[in-house]
Amino acid sequence: MIKSKKLSKIKTIKHGFFNKTGGKSKKIYKSLNCGPGSKDNPLNVKKNLEIVKKKIKSAAKSIFLLNQLHSNKFVYIDKKNKIKSKPKADAVITNQKNLPVGVLTADCVPVLICDERAKLVAAIHAGWKGAYKDIITKVIQFMIKKGSSPINITAAIGPAISAKNYEVKEDFKRKFIKKDKKNNKFFKIKYKNLYFDLPKYVKSCLLKNKIKNVETINIDTFDVKNNFFSARRALRLNHDDYGRNISIIMLN
Repeated sequence: MIKSKKLSKIKTIKHGFFNKTGGKSKKIYKSLNCGPGSKDNPLNVKKNLEIVKKKIKSAAKSIFLLNQLHSNKFVYIDKKNKIKSKPKADAVITNQKNLPVGVLTADCVPVLICDERAKLVAAIHAGWKGAYKDIITKVIQFMIKKGSSPINITAAIGPAISAKNYEVKEDFKRKFIKKDKKNNKFFKIKYKNLYFDLPKYVKSCLLKNKIKNVETINIDTFDVKNNFFSARRALRLNHDDYGRNISIIMLN
């Protein structure tokens, strides 16, 4: 479990970015695959989620997960709004104590957010589509509506695919440039190939929303040495599926 130094200073929360070690899954899912949407044995995934829950010392029945779809949709859980099933969304915000909320990634960017004063936490799954569709802005704006202030928000950008391993096509770049010419700075050409810096783009979305207390955990999920599941690496190895890494945050 990897922790953010900035989030670790906040004593009213527990959090963690998990890699693929310490679980029960086998073969291509070895070992801490937390993705119920994968083709892994569901029993192993269930056991893995229990392991994660114990690691963050949560007494909750289960970790609140989403049915992620690369969107800008989010859900808010408070006393009135108790969602049981996995809603179709890519971010979750809550003010409820002892409710671990998490997102699953395999190269996309996990973002964990906390406003200690407003007693709000959020977990965001930011793939390029969600980030492009302003999921981060939507979450921050909602938190502000609920009493947050950008000055009190701490955000941690978790392990994700690095720019050097995220090769994209020209039409991908055009899409981002059309949105904002300044997005050109997130692209680099190396040996005639085009690369995109997704974590840096995600950080820019936070900064745009006046969130200054931001930490980026620079760990590349594509690099096999780092022991994370990676969709791109699985594709390169001709695997028909891949495991999912989990990132969690919880109010004590």
